[in-house]
Amino acid sequence: MSCATAAHYSPFTIHFSLFSSRREGFTLLEVMISLAIIGGLLVTVIYTLNYHLGIADRHLVITESVGLAKAKLAEMEKAPAATKGSFPEPYSTFSYETSVKDSPLVPGVAEIKVAVRNGKEEVSLSELVLKSGALK
Repeated sequence: MSCATAAHYSPFTIHFSLFSSRREGFTLLEVMISLAIIGGLLVTVIYTLNYHLGIADRHLVITESVGLAKAKLAEMEKAPAATKGSFPEPYSTFSYETSVKDSPLVPGVAEIKVAVRNGKEEVSLSELVLKSGALK
């Protein structure tokens, strides 16, 4: 046998010729598996995004509630009174309830309390204040 003939029938040449006859592209099974993986990833990403948007919305509501409760508490320091109501626009979805209670331990001191609600979220703040005329 000559060198040219032996090189033509080498295992590498035969192996190469088997793969060169294969068509280009992906099989249906490969495409379906990749779509299943991508679909699973998309479901996970959308669920995570929705979860974190809910957390961000809840934090926004709580932050606004605390600010409104502080403002109402400062208002009550001047004239303590038990009231209920809603805040004006743009906070019309928030409602409040205030209460005034005498301190059982310290005479001349009152506890003022403000509860602000929006949907299922509630924030309560309280403060001790001297009653008017308590220092005389």
